[in-house]
This record gives sequence, structure tokens and C-alpha cells, in this order.
Amino acid sequence: MRRRRPLPRSEGPWAWLAAGSVALSLLMLTALLLLIAVRGLAHFWPATVVQIEMQDGRLLAGQAVRELPLEDGHGNERLYFTGNRDLDGEIWHWLPVDAIASVERPPELTVLERRHHGRFIGRLIAVGDAGTIDGNHAQQAVWTRLEARLAALEQLRGERERLRREVFRPLIRRLDANPNDADAQLALVEANARVYDLQLAMRGEVALLESVDGRRLRQPLEEVLRAWRPNAMSLPQKLAAWAGGVWRFLAEGPRAGNTAGGVWPAIFGTVLMVLLMSLLVTPFGVLAAVYLNEVAHQGRWTNLVRIAVRNLAGVPSIVYGVFGLGVFVYGIGSSLDEWFFSDSLPSPTFGTGGLLWASLTLALLTLPVVIVATEEGLARIPVEQREGALALGATRFETLARVVLPMAVPAMLTGVILAVARAAGEVAPLLLVGVAKLAPQVPVDGEFPFLHLERKFMHLGYHIYDTAFHGSDVQAAMPLVFASALLLVLVILVLNLTAIFLRHHFRVRHGVQPRP
Repeated sequence: MRRRRPLPRSEGPWAWLAAGSVALSLLMLTALLLLIAVRGLAHFWPATVVQIEMQDGRLLAGQAVRELPLEDGHGNERLYFTGNRDLDGEIWHWLPVDAIASVERPPELTVLERRHHGRFIGRLIAVGDAGTIDGNHAQQAVWTRLEARLAALEQLRGERERLRREVFRPLIRRLDANPNDADAQLALVEANARVYDLQLAMRGEVALLESVDGRRLRQPLEEVLRAWRPNAMSLPQKLAAWAGGVWRFLAEGPRAGNTAGGVWPAIFGTVLMVLLMSLLVTPFGVLAAVYLNEVAHQGRWTNLVRIAVRNLAGVPSIVYGVFGLGVFVYGIGSSLDEWFFSDSLPSPTFGTGGLLWASLTLALLTLPVVIVATEEGLARIPVEQREGALALGATRFETLARVVLPMAVPAMLTGVILAVARAAGEVAPLLLVGVAKLAPQVPVDGEFPFLHLERKFMHLGYHIYDTAFHGSDVQAAMPLVFASALLLVLVILVLNLTAIFLRHHFRVRHGVQPRP
């Protein structure tokens, strides 16, 4: 009689416990990302504006933010964003829910986003010249005129910004290099005249506004960026407004102390710094790993070097920042200023924080990760591959260059992925070696040498930190903090996916077997 093969021994509850832990971790990560996405992206949605009448007869207009129980436990209080800083002196109001007599949603309530004093919430009465404005126009005609005038102002602002970017900055650099350049001086005078004409064209018209409690305000239209009536907008109009808000957040620079505007300079600075860091750390990390695994004699000293490299991965990042400040900025940077930029002293060129020193500091920070990942990839390559190449007549260098290194490329890219994931979110070292609170001019332009490594730059991680802890209005800054955090996660994800795609490509091309 044929004996039955015994069934595999059950692994007991440990397998289920491990699977449950993984599932719980993924669930928590998904919940965190959803929280960041909802809190960040909801900021750009044109929320409904309500008119509130209190039981004491007071009138307010604003957007409901959240509701919390009162400290005594009797009832709730609701937070409203009311705007109108120039009228009320504050833009947030906590109102007891039991004290609210009525809540209405009038379609004529208007929200204006302004350069100064934040948003205005109220009614639009009239639009016209400052000396002849009155409130006798039909509401629809006034709203149409406001939209047309704001569109014209947007074009004028774009032309003025183009002149500053494409004309003024190159001319100023030419005059800095040669103060006696007559052609540059004449062109600068003409550009100044053009900008003056644009500024005159933007002045003169005002909007007559009225708060819900009857107070009126004359608002110069040149200070108004956008206007909308959220209660009168359809769903497609709100979606279009939301998409426009997200685009402006991605394409514009910050303003109002980083509590308004966009984060384009921070996005550009983060991606550029990570790319430079990757270009710097990859060759050094690969060469170090090749030496340790393929060239150096395997003995006690080599093992000590490996232990030292792994210990460097656990050094606090602020220590690398101090090292970068002392060696790169004050040491190498000051020497470069004395040798090549002595005419600019005592104003430093490379002797202060900048993009180059930040990239080098983070390259040192992530170097152990690349070395360890590459060396592990080299160790997994079968010895038969090397022996086969040597048996066919290849030299040791040819074996290394044409057989070993191509097969180790996926491991190298694994190290780069880990390096990017760590470096993109680091903030502490950057505080010492080049990050800036506000640097609206990106370090790449059309002027030679095109990439300006000495300039300071903005970084998404530092932008989040500064907006959350150093802003004058924490309530207004929190949605931007969530939106910037979501954007940082997406930037890291895109960079990592690019490296993962390249790793898969090389793994398939060279027939590298995945780790069992």
C-alpha cells in the first residue's frame, strides 16, 4: 500500500500575525495619505459662503471650517473664516452654535483674493473710476465689468513680470559687469518707462465693496488678484476653479509670508537638489563598493571599513549639516572666493550656503546607503560569471566593466532609490548649507553659466516646516502645509518610480535574477 505524503506542518498563528501586521501598516499608510490629500486639496475648492445672524443681531459672513465642543461641555462652537482683516482686524471667529439665529447662503456674496489684507467676503456694489464710482449699477453688469477688468489686469501683470524676468535682470547683470555700458543704460531707461506705463494702466479703477453688516470699502482693483461667487457657481464652474487653484499652487511663487501663493520655486529647488545629489553620490558610492568587494584584500581591515560605512548611515543628519557648513561653506567656499571672486569680497559668492554645498552635504549623508546596496548587489553575482569571462580570455578590468557592473546596475539603482527617499525629505542639514525661506528666482536661467550653483534655493521640506511653525497665521497656513506635504510625497514617488523603472529595465536586459 502506497504511503501518503505527510501534509506540511502548519505555521500556526505567526503567519497570520505577520500578514495582519502588514495589512494594518498598509491601512495606516493609506489613511495618512488620504488625510493629507483631503486636507490639502480641499483648500482649493471654492467653499460655500454663509451669512450668519446671531441672536444679538450681529451679522457675519464666512466659511465654516470646523466645529468643536465647548470647554464646559454644554453645546458646540464653530470656527468661521470671515476675512476682512482691514475692517475687523481678525479673520477667524469662534461662534457658539446655540447663539446662531439663522444661516443663509445669498448667491451675491463675493470673495475677493487680494495682495494685502487677505480675502474680502461681502457684496460687490460697483466698479469704476475712483472719482466717479457709485452704487447705481445692476449687479450682473457690475460683476461682468469686474471680471473683464481683472482679466485685463492679469495680462498687464504678466507683461510686467515678463519685462522684469527677460529685460531687467539681464540688463542689471550687464551693468554690474560693465557700469559704463551705454546701450544697457539706454535699454534700462526704456524698460523703466514701459513698466511705468503698465503700472499707470493698472491704476485708477476701484471696487466699491460692502460687508454684510453695511460697512463699505473702496478697494483698488490693482490689488485684487481674483474674485468669485461660490454660492452662485455650478459644479463644473467649481471644478474649473479648483483646477485653476491647484495649477496656481504648482506654478506660482509664495507670497504673504508663505501663507498664500504657490510653491513652484520649492518644487524646482527640491528636484534639482536631488538630481545633483544623485549625480554626485552615485559614482563615488559605486567606486567605493567595487573596491571593497572586487579589489581590496578581504581581511580584518576591510571588514572594519564595512562596519564604519554602516555606522555612518546612523549618524544624525544635523551632524552632516555642521560638517558641510564647516568644510564646504567656510573651508572650500571661502578659499574659492579668495582665489576667483576677490573683487566681490567681503560679499561672499561661494563662501555662503548654496545649491552646490547642499547637494554635496546630502551626497555625503546618503553615500553609505549607496555603498551598502551596491556591495550587496556585487556579492549576489555568481562567481561562475566572473570565472567564465576570465576563461574566455577577458582581463579582470574587462570582466568587471562588461560583466559584473552591468549585472550590478539594479543594485546600484536600489541604492539611489533609498538615497533619494532619504535626501528629498531632509531638512536639518539644509538649514545650515543653503536653503532659504524665500528665493523666488530659481537657480537656472538663460544667463551663463545657466546653472548657478552658488545661489540659495527653496525646498519643499523646509517650506513645510517654515509655514507650519513660523507663520503669522497658523489656521490659514495649515491647508498649505497639507498641500505641500502631499506634493513632497508625490515628488519623492515620481523620482523613485523613475529609478525603479530603470532598475527593472536593466534587470531584464542583463538577465539578473531577483533576490530569492
